[in-house]
Amino acid sequence: MRRVSILLTAASVFALMSGIIQATPALAASIKISSDPFTNSTSQHMTQVEPDSFAFGQTIVAAVQSGRFFDGGASDVGFSTSKDAGATWTPGFLPGTTPFSSPPGPYQRVSDPSVAYDPKHNVWVILTLGLKANANDVIVNRSTDGGLTFQNPVVVAVGSSVTFYDKTWVTCDTTSTSSFFGNCYAQWDDAGSGNLMLMSTSTDGGLTWGSPKSTANNERGTIGGNPVVLGSGKVVVPFLGNFGVEAFNSTDGGNSWSTPVHVATVNYHGPAGGIRAPLPGPTAELVEPGGTQVFVAWSDCRFESNCTANDIVLSASGDGVNWSAVKRIPIDPIGSGVDHFLPGIAVQPRATFSTPLSHLALGYFFYPNTSCTQATCQLEVGYVFSTNGGGTWSAPQTLAGPMQLTWLANTNQGRMVGDYMSTSYGLSHAFPVFASAIAPSGGSACALPPVVCHEDLFTSSQMGLSMGPGLPASAAGAHKFAPWHMKAGQTAY
Repeated sequence: MRRVSILLTAASVFALMSGIIQATPALAASIKISSDPFTNSTSQHMTQVEPDSFAFGQTIVAAVQSGRFFDGGASDVGFSTSKDAGATWTPGFLPGTTPFSSPPGPYQRVSDPSVAYDPKHNVWVILTLGLKANANDVIVNRSTDGGLTFQNPVVVAVGSSVTFYDKTWVTCDTTSTSSFFGNCYAQWDDAGSGNLMLMSTSTDGGLTWGSPKSTANNERGTIGGNPVVLGSGKVVVPFLGNFGVEAFNSTDGGNSWSTPVHVATVNYHGPAGGIRAPLPGPTAELVEPGGTQVFVAWSDCRFESNCTANDIVLSASGDGVNWSAVKRIPIDPIGSGVDHFLPGIAVQPRATFSTPLSHLALGYFFYPNTSCTQATCQLEVGYVFSTNGGGTWSAPQTLAGPMQLTWLANTNQGRMVGDYMSTSYGLSHAFPVFASAIAPSGGSACALPPVVCHEDLFTSSQMGLSMGPGLPASAAGAHKFAPWHMKAGQTAY
């Protein structure tokens, strides 16, 4: 078991015992839970970007690209698992993926990790893209020991020279009373076919997967789908499309998928400094298990004069068809000049709180000053929560930063922390999971070896029990700007 160094803060003390990362409880203290070990000369050493996470009961599993390449993908995908609701973490790396994994695998690189759990078959899954010379496969690694180790990958969908699979995501039906309990649903788009939305279903814990299926209207111009499953077994998939945030669904266990409905237009301010943040979202979650309401959040500038900065906004639905008006999450005052982007939302499990309205947690990246340059931008990680279904929100906390952009992995779409971040609840505590960096060694900017970057995977234990009167979310005061649209053939892998 590989040892991982710990971030010490004045608020908490961390120890490493037999390769397990252990932390004393302390709110707002960040702990490093994984680090890139790969030393191949073709990717940027000690870079970890684009994490996803999922929690069920006391187990939390996070996955992250490790060893980022400039033009897409990573040396492998790392994971870090907590079996005690975030008190300790055990890191590892997926087997059978690339030449750098142990054992080696058939893919040149891997990318776009997503995590889910199937309680019917007691299987954790990490879905990724397996990148080859002329095609991308969609693959999944399975764990049958609670996420501590993973097996060699299973192929979900084989790519070809005319396809270009991108932006994978996965979820499973965790509600024991659902007719489709234990089904897992993989999502991706095919940029080789006009960003065609595709879905595949597994009914045996990810061992086998059905043929890819599209929506009833073969929806194209899509990216960034986030499937979630209501307690009824209905699958709802919010995504970015030609008309902003849209959503489609399945009521028959993934045998067929509806025509998408419109959720909201998107107005997006591209963050300054050349940071890689091409997509405004979305991030979607619900209570697990037995959820009755889907919450979807994304970055949006509609409430800011002249679209000069992004807020994080929220919409909700009980059926995936009818959606609430878009509300601004009041992290900072309108006109503050703070730019918020790359959000990750979570919903607290119903069994861990007694109030009638959902508890929400939101992690995000931000610039304190939206009018910055690559030389002056200061990137930070923030966190807010709501204990009444998003009606009011706590004051923000800063979890990490400030970071200079040149400390981050370099890519052909800009300096990178990820196209998304993640937040998950371990029982009553929320755990934002994010990439954070300090200055590289051997050079002034993160680059290929001999430079050693220091961009690692972190989390922070957050508890939202009480927040006083809170800051109200509001749909009032929106401006009308030209809406954000997908670019033809847009990819982000």
